[in-house]
Amino acid sequence: MPGVADVIRQHAPAYLKQFGDRVPSGHRRVINAIARCRTGDLGAVLYQCDGCGRRHWVGRSCGNRHCPGCQKHKTAQWLAKQTQRLLPVQHFLVTFTVSDQLRCLLRAHQRTGYETLFAAGSGTIRKLLANDRYLGTGNVGFFGVLHTWGRDPLVYHPHVHFVVPGGGVSQDGTKWLSTPENFLFPHARAIALYKKLFADRLRRAGLYDQVPAEAWHGKWVVDIRPVGSGQAVLKYLAPYVYRVAISDNRILACDQQSVTFGYRPSGKKRSKIRSVSGREFVRGFVQHTLPRGFQKVRYYGWMSPNCKIGIDAVRWLVWLYLSWVYHLVSGHPPKQKEPAIQPRCAQCGSAMRIVAHLRVSVRVFPLHAVPYLDSS
Repeated sequence: MPGVADVIRQHAPAYLKQFGDRVPSGHRRVINAIARCRTGDLGAVLYQCDGCGRRHWVGRSCGNRHCPGCQKHKTAQWLAKQTQRLLPVQHFLVTFTVSDQLRCLLRAHQRTGYETLFAAGSGTIRKLLANDRYLGTGNVGFFGVLHTWGRDPLVYHPHVHFVVPGGGVSQDGTKWLSTPENFLFPHARAIALYKKLFADRLRRAGLYDQVPAEAWHGKWVVDIRPVGSGQAVLKYLAPYVYRVAISDNRILACDQQSVTFGYRPSGKKRSKIRSVSGREFVRGFVQHTLPRGFQKVRYYGWMSPNCKIGIDAVRWLVWLYLSWVYHLVSGHPPKQKEPAIQPRCAQCGSAMRIVAHLRVSVRVFPLHAVPYLDSS
């Protein structure tokens, strides 16, 4: 089956030729990296099988964060790390979107627009939880993940998901305060405050006058839902942290004219199949390219590593609040470090070891990217 890299290699040249200098340099870098990924053009690693002695080479990956083939191991690492940071409390998934009329503005000013999404969303959560009618403390911790696509990867849909534990630490830092089991803060208050904070940020950035008046009366969504322990929502978010728009397994076909892929519309149980021109697919994919150095995952409060009160201290307070003192007395066995994935020989299944790094271009371009190629 073809993958994203196959589509990029086949259709990106025509896309670049059509739009020329209008293609941002960041988009060009992403296209160039994915097109060369695992082809040997970036060099290779030579392995030797300990069992049968055969030699194999593996084309070097590009390492670009937008490449769907380079970030799978990072996804597993991020999921494991975040799972250890979960607290034994109710968690909430709070999603902030913008009205349709604002999408073009955010697309034209991505860095400022995405910063505004994070700032307005996180500010809304902090201000409402600090209100005595809801939680009564601003000493909270949570994290957010930026998405710029929806179910259909070719549709530009910027939004941020925040994972918020249901509670916070008192202002004096001595006890844990808990929210109700299924209530974080009112939906209507959240939307009103979010729009106000969003408008204030746009004014400071000098972009407010570019917003059409009807945008403020459009559909702004602030979705607040309890997600239990948070395990399920982490598994949902993890693939999106180190992946862009679409995975390789959703691309069904790619030929000289078109690309066919599958997707499942929101709220539907059945998937749909869509075919678009190759250049349209490339355009839809690279529109999700993030500004250089932009952090798409952000941590706030005691979820941040720079906070004076750490996550371990917060967990202690939660345990005391829940009377889980026996957990503290008994202790927990240290978590074993997961062994590194070792490549295996396709012929005999034995482990392979690295014998050489080929840093020069091997200049081999397979039709489809493969895990390794047999040197013989």
